Amino acid sequence: MEPLHRHGRGELPPAGDADIIPTPQTGWRLFRETQAVRELPRLAWRLPSLARQARGKGELVLVFPGFGAGDTSTAALRGYLRLLGYRVRGWGLGMNGGDVPALISQVVELTARTAELEGAAVRLVGWSLGGYLAREAAREEPEAVDRVITLGSPVVGGPKYTAAASTFARRGLDLDSIEEEVEARNAVPIRAPITAIFSRSDAVVAWQACIDRHSPDVEHVEVSSTHVGLGFDPDVYSIVADRLARADPDTRGDGNHGQQ
Repeated sequence: MEPLHRHGRGELPPAGDADIIPTPQTGWRLFRETQAVRELPRLAWRLPSLARQARGKGELVLVFPGFGAGDTSTAALRGYLRLLGYRVRGWGLGMNGGDVPALISQVVELTARTAELEGAAVRLVGWSLGGYLAREAAREEPEAVDRVITLGSPVVGGPKYTAAASTFARRGLDLDSIEEEVEARNAVPIRAPITAIFSRSDAVVAWQACIDRHSPDVEHVEVSSTHVGLGFDPDVYSIVADRLARADPDTRGDGNHGQQ
């Protein structure tokens, strides 16, 4: 397993690495995405140590799925977080069909309503497009969101730099216009702390599109995983558990680049 790397708050990957964003290509790397089930034995092997991670105290966590998926896809992650003592819910909106404008409204309403019922800000975890939606909920309802953790989520270009680009184009959507709309939303910064987990082995979302150059309180953590494997990778689970348990999510360390 390659080492994990943390790019501290306000720090980006080395200059030049993330400047050019390619569209993911088909081929061997995309084939590897179909082999993500291989993460399950490794997850089972690591479960005893994962169970000893810092525990929650009943805080509520909402978990949002990626494009083309529903709550079933996040069941393993939600089960793990329950094991650690969190109250965890899926989003309950069925399959994520990728209608982003409609989904943003639904997710914002869900997050605000949940926080109001709880009487406290909630913690959001989102996989792929689900992470983008979690970020937008935090942007629009800053008092309702305590922190955000994203897994392989494109924050640049919408679907333009993902393997789903052709699917959205066939729907008649203008990918360049979507990219401009995504960029325009950054005029309103996200105040909640963000942990953005990404992988250079991701064949679904270009890792460069996961790099947040706008949010004032974002930490990038690099792992070695496929995109599909992010939902079952024990290293990802360890990071998520650690970040959810931090009493003060604004405390991110000294910002130096180093092993996780």
